[in-house]
Amino acid sequence: MAKAIGRGRGPTIIDVARVAGVSKMTVSRVINNEAGVRDGTRKAVLAAIRTLNYEPNIAARTLVTAGEARVGVVYSNPSAAFMSDFLIGVFEEAAAKGVRLTLVKGEDGLAPPEAELRRMAQGVDGVVLAPPLGELPAIRQVLSDAHLPTAVVAVGQPTGEGISVRIDDWQASHDMARHLLSLGHRRIGFIAGNPDQSSSALRLEGCRAAVDATPGAELIIAQGAFSYTSGLRAAEWLLDEACPPTAIFASNDDMAAAAVSVAHRRHLDVPRDLTVVGFDDTTVATTLWPPLTTIRQPVRQMAATALELLMGAIRNGAPAAGDHLLSHALVERQSTAPPNRARAPAPALS
Repeated sequence: MAKAIGRGRGPTIIDVARVAGVSKMTVSRVINNEAGVRDGTRKAVLAAIRTLNYEPNIAARTLVTAGEARVGVVYSNPSAAFMSDFLIGVFEEAAAKGVRLTLVKGEDGLAPPEAELRRMAQGVDGVVLAPPLGELPAIRQVLSDAHLPTAVVAVGQPTGEGISVRIDDWQASHDMARHLLSLGHRRIGFIAGNPDQSSSALRLEGCRAAVDATPGAELIIAQGAFSYTSGLRAAEWLLDEACPPTAIFASNDDMAAAAVSVAHRRHLDVPRDLTVVGFDDTTVATTLWPPLTTIRQPVRQMAATALELLMGAIRNGAPAAGDHLLSHALVERQSTAPPNRARAPAPALS
């Protein structure tokens, strides 16, 4: 059943899109009799137009002809370096495709206020969600209510709804753990990411699988939250162990950088006394000393691909769906070495 139209105004293109369950751009393509719209979608739009007695205005008729589209970008992530790469990827793709962006920011990995999300939803044709927001049911519900196509980036386990662009977190973490094991490390500290994100669990399980398959190897797990501060706490805890690890694998570069800082404060040389590796290959990985060995997650490419796929779905009137897996790489730099058997990490300074 169609939702009631507000008193004092006639139906709008947004109302038609809502009733038909499509984007505003798809409605405009049908109004302009453009090619590339599926028959079922076209019929649904025409039926909604008849039901609402909608009369297209000039703005609606020229929306697609002018090539204009608006996409909301919702982001909130404790890693400034990750978000910088994500936004650059979105901005570059938007500039190439002539897409106007509406940015909505949450704080510390939390969703923006629902009222702000609903205001945004009224003025865009689709939405790109940065991690961890693609896994928050409250946000997905707002976008579902608005019948907006969505694309989520870097979600470990896709929900099956909308477009997802990601890497294989389990395999990437497994590759890094095997690299540490190949160097001779048998006591590995792992700093886990935010427990509310599926990628965190996959990275932990990938590392655990490699360690469990190696006789004599042991994994020590410390909880982090993908922030530098949480990495400091986790690294301190790991190095306070009676028998501390000879290598620390952090679930992102921010926490790995924190582990390097803790090592330096304890007068430990990285990598001679302690190997430290990260995940993401953000700018953090190459701006500290020593540069980090890390997993390259192509964040900019993932963000750009998400926007490209979303725009294809919007402009073609096709369902926005599909799981798209991009390649990762293990990047070796100067933060790794075989374990120093002559010296174990020292306890915290008093």
